[in-house]
Amino acid sequence: MKALNQDQAKRITDRVLAMSKADECTVSIEGSRVGNVRFARNSVSTAGLTEDMQLVVRVAFGKRSGTAIVNEFDDKSLEKAVRRAEELARLSPENPEFMPAISKQAYRATSTFVPATAAIDPDFRASVAATSIEMARAKKLVTAGFFTDSTRFSTIANSNGVFGHQDFTDLSFSLTARTEDGRGSGWVTRAAVDAARFDAREASEIAIEKALRSVDARALEPGRYTVILEPAATSEILGNMFSAFSARSADEGRSFLAKKGGGNRLGDKLFDSQVNVWADPWDKDVPVAPWDNESLLPRERTQLIKDGRIASLDYSRYWAQKTGKRATAEHGNMIMAGGTKSLEELIEGTKKGIVVTRTWYIRMVDPQSLLLTGLTRDGTFYVENGKIKYPLKNFRFNESPVTILNNIDELGKPQIIGGDEVPFQMVLPPMKVRDFNFTSLSDAV
Repeated sequence: MKALNQDQAKRITDRVLAMSKADECTVSIEGSRVGNVRFARNSVSTAGLTEDMQLVVRVAFGKRSGTAIVNEFDDKSLEKAVRRAEELARLSPENPEFMPAISKQAYRATSTFVPATAAIDPDFRASVAATSIEMARAKKLVTAGFFTDSTRFSTIANSNGVFGHQDFTDLSFSLTARTEDGRGSGWVTRAAVDAARFDAREASEIAIEKALRSVDARALEPGRYTVILEPAATSEILGNMFSAFSARSADEGRSFLAKKGGGNRLGDKLFDSQVNVWADPWDKDVPVAPWDNESLLPRERTQLIKDGRIASLDYSRYWAQKTGKRATAEHGNMIMAGGTKSLEELIEGTKKGIVVTRTWYIRMVDPQSLLLTGLTRDGTFYVENGKIKYPLKNFRFNESPVTILNNIDELGKPQIIGGDEVPFQMVLPPMKVRDFNFTSLSDAV
């Protein structure tokens, strides 16, 4: 794929907008080049490079809208896509919550592109796999891992004068290391915009150490325990909560932010005072596009939780108009403040507790309380007098992120968390939390 620069992309969007006969027209172009290497049983199984580029055109006649997608960019193909979108719009029923295209906006660029990441090649990917495999073989372990890198661009435009263009790079890595007899398992994940911030050796050492340490796990009676949760153990759990700040859901009584008797809990103190969470498209660790792809509104730095209080709610354009509030863009990342201690220092300060490396297979039990159920895996350890004493069999848990963030004893130094399992790029601290609810044992490693 030859990535389009801003001028090239604008020429295409201008052509499409000029072709439309609808009341309004919105165009987006997305292009990507994604490289990957996958390995299992200490051997590379697949490797490749995929390239794609497509254009989406959405038009509206009054409150009727239609959308078409095309991956050919000659005038004939573009016009065919526009006519198809218009045909679908005329056939569509009116949308009672339709919102017209937004007016011209100013987008402040974010630092989402790093040349070193865009330069990743097959040799780089192979070296990542080789590093993990060789380190594991030296310890008589078996690995399975996946490394992917991408270089992308995104362009948006509409008939009211909106235009934006942004380039992106990122990479992600996950590794599972297991003993040959399958009794010990360790895992690690990494994500970055800048390849210079990724170290395959450092990441692999963590998974390998956990695998070796988790052999001969003992059973511990389920119950409520002090836990030290690594960032990867809370990312999906907290992601469920961060995705539930919709003002509409709260106002309509459908979320944990609904107030009994009506209204929402904006301003209420729901969490420990140590909890501070915000979204920031210009964050140096997890920068994101300066606009929200759904509404095309500019993103802003937004405080969600301040000293344990609900500081803001998310207003769609429709709900903002209906309630007389200001519409907000959907967030692209989440950052949670922490402390200065490492995971090891949190462990050293724990008299009795359980370290959780990872949680998975998380499912919603009760949306209104955000009660979730899931399992620990790939490294669960018992701590006594500041030291890891022995590995534990895994647990099933029933817990709410609201309760977790109310029971914080201490926060550690935040880390970048990304990947397919989380709804946002995030920066999260390790947490020491009391009274975490383990409900049963699991024999899986």
